[in-house]
Amino acid sequence: MMLSQTQDRICRECDLDFSNLSAVLVNASLKPAGEPSHTDTLLDVVDAIFCSQKVEVERIRLSKYRLAPGVYPDMREHGWAYDEWPDISDRVLGADIIVLGTPIWLGDMSSLARAFIEKLYAHSSQTNDKGQYVFYGKVGGCVVTGNEDGLKHVAAGTLYAMSHIGLTVPPQADCGWIGEAGPGPSYGDEKEDGSGRVGFDNLFTQRNTTFMSFNLLHLASMLKGQGGIPAVGNVRSEWDAGEKPGWPNPEHRKDG
Repeated sequence: MMLSQTQDRICRECDLDFSNLSAVLVNASLKPAGEPSHTDTLLDVVDAIFCSQKVEVERIRLSKYRLAPGVYPDMREHGWAYDEWPDISDRVLGADIIVLGTPIWLGDMSSLARAFIEKLYAHSSQTNDKGQYVFYGKVGGCVVTGNEDGLKHVAAGTLYAMSHIGLTVPPQADCGWIGEAGPGPSYGDEKEDGSGRVGFDNLFTQRNTTFMSFNLLHLASMLKGQGGIPAVGNVRSEWDAGEKPGWPNPEHRKDG
């Protein structure tokens, strides 16, 4: 993927070290895994920026896997004959940065994007070694593509879900391309006049993609450098054990 001149300059002039970070870029396109995807094309830009900063990047195409409906880590334990989420869950949970890419259909994220969010939620009862929810200390962002309205709506739902399960969302954590409303070219299609690829010269898309990518890197680096989010006031076991921070323990109250 070729970066724009401005993107390339910013990447080359960056003197920060992000080489200890890992990222997973998840594509929720509904197309079969072997077919080209416009969402993949914009994720390629994020990939190129991350790779320029020596970040370890892994790509996952969700349509390659059969994900059983449900919000448990392995739905085969809950009545389904199949669930390939366990084949990829460790790769997702092991990353410092999680980016979900989705096309827009009927003004909303794809069904596979929703399934991915549900699979993240399946791990909401799990904790890290500090007793916090397992996604604490990781950051999330989203990439949205299409040729109809819905970019901000999809981003809002995606980023809220990520935050709710414990991912940290930096400023300007989304980017996208929707072109003109209605049927038309999608990101990366050839222009009719042969002058290049649609969206590649769009300042809004390229700027926001760059902002999102670097903000994800900055926040992930800050969190990793300080060992994640401090485990004060956000540890599940304190509440499960009845030890409400700042509350008197009923077991130790005196009568009267």
